[in-house]
Amino acid sequence: MTVSRRSALACAAGLLALTQAAPVLAADKWPSHPIHFVVPFGPGGANDLLARAAADGASKVLGQPIVVDNKPGAGTIVGTDVVAKAAPDGYTFLVSSAGVVSNSMIRKVTYKDSDLVPVAMIGLAPSVIIVPANSPYKDLKEFVAASKKGAGLHWSTAGVGSTPHFVEGMLTTGYGAKLDVVPYKSGSESVSAVLGNQVDATSEASIVVLPQIQSGKLKALATTWTQRISAYPQLPTAMEQGFKDVQIAHWAGVHAPAGTPAEIQDKMAAAVDKAMKDPAVVEKLRAMGIEPIGGTRASFVKFCDDERARLGKVVKATGMKDE
Repeated sequence: MTVSRRSALACAAGLLALTQAAPVLAADKWPSHPIHFVVPFGPGGANDLLARAAADGASKVLGQPIVVDNKPGAGTIVGTDVVAKAAPDGYTFLVSSAGVVSNSMIRKVTYKDSDLVPVAMIGLAPSVIIVPANSPYKDLKEFVAASKKGAGLHWSTAGVGSTPHFVEGMLTTGYGAKLDVVPYKSGSESVSAVLGNQVDATSEASIVVLPQIQSGKLKALATTWTQRISAYPQLPTAMEQGFKDVQIAHWAGVHAPAGTPAEIQDKMAAAVDKAMKDPAVVEKLRAMGIEPIGGTRASFVKFCDDERARLGKVVKATGMKDE
């Protein structure tokens, strides 16, 4: 073999080694400048509040600022698309919600589910089934039983594929409730319809409706998560009332563009977990009706897989589709 050929091969081998080592070197130096959390909702809601709590806590752990960018629109598709198409370098993350699991089942999306990977669970705001303050129903059992009589009852939602739409689907397909869906453009409009006695019921995030429940403007029938709400423990879960398959929450997590180095994902997951276990953060969020979760990357991957399978059954049973 000639000297020039040996030199060329040596150079090629060196370049390959450098290329393979690049992600590791990048992960070792990460983060070297500010990180962006893209929130696919407007400011002020549960997802946004959880994003800001996680960003504040994780930035202290990682030693770099985390900037929260609100990019609402098209049922979370706008913000999600931004992250799905971002460079997988550890500087752009999605603050995800149930839409990252269910959107592709219901509507056309501009990205593939495989373009995003689960990194960390932040926390959740349990959904609460609410009726007007003067409603005759004391609990979820009475409400479902009443809906089966006559023409049924009116149920407002925040649009196709929203959390209240899934709650309605769980009650109708799993327990025979007769509910006429009245879609609104947002959760706040849906709740306002209940406050104004224009519909019989809906469900919404605990952080949104707890103040109105505690002031007597709304009546709560059940929470739809697996445990009672820390800030309102007197409210039973739907599961406790015999509706074991009525399980959903307004959750927030962190997803990354596919291809983001595993070492970076692990560091971010650990930083978010530490932030969600800070006693001051826990106290602040729970007082608002939000349950901080955290956990490992593996636990969040399992959560997303389980949600996809469970919500997929509801979509199939109801024929839920965004026309």
